[in-house]
Amino acid sequence: MAGDPTRPKSAGDVSPTQKPESRKVDAKGAPLPEARPSAAADIAAFVAKARAMSPHRPGAKGRLVFALDATMSRQPTWDMACALQADMFREAASLGSLDIRLVYYRGLNECRATGWISDSAQLARLMSKIDCQGGNTQIGRVLAEARREAVASAVRAVVFVGDAMEEAVDNLCAKAGELGLLKVPVFMFQEGHDAAAEQAFREIARLTGGAWCRFDPGAAAQLRDLLRAAAAYAAGGREALLRLSRTGGGAAKLIGQMK
Repeated sequence: MAGDPTRPKSAGDVSPTQKPESRKVDAKGAPLPEARPSAAADIAAFVAKARAMSPHRPGAKGRLVFALDATMSRQPTWDMACALQADMFREAASLGSLDIRLVYYRGLNECRATGWISDSAQLARLMSKIDCQGGNTQIGRVLAEARREAVASAVRAVVFVGDAMEEAVDNLCAKAGELGLLKVPVFMFQEGHDAAAEQAFREIARLTGGAWCRFDPGAAAQLRDLLRAAAAYAAGGREALLRLSRTGGGAAKLIGQMK
């Protein structure tokens, strides 16, 4: 009947003109396992695919996750970051191009991420519409989001700007370790001198092969240098950061810590 599923033929259904496929047998007549293609070919194909997807391949577009603490104490620095984020795009433009995904947390359990943005004016417009709200830190969710993006879209680096840490350090370190395995450095930029934040931020940077740097509250020039350095790495890799480090500033601070 039309539409019925096709059933595989049994040995008795084979017509006299059809010969069953011959299979090799051992000395006792037992069938031997079928020969499979060389594993070397599969491995070579996998390596080629991985290289083609690598964020550091020639001509690849740089991708940077830009994460910010948007709790109430961060309003002055949020406004400063809004004014400085265009410098990241300008630095990257001299090396190639850059896409940025903004991730921020605030309020009661709110953590959001934008799509990928390649225009500084668009990012500035989005940031200008976000007000800081009181709440606890959610750095773990930032790191988890960065890991998802690293797997899905080949992120080159993560930048985090914050002044506090109110989470279990071991949990953050586990997530940071996963980013380290994916070769995604996290640049932890700390505003102020909170000791607990410094300890956690340093460890996250170490586990990911990134860097920790402090900037003074309201120090726009310091933050600008750090953001430009991170953008240089995201757009051009370690070589671009090395070149920028010869002028000193934020790039020299980052390259001195990176593995």
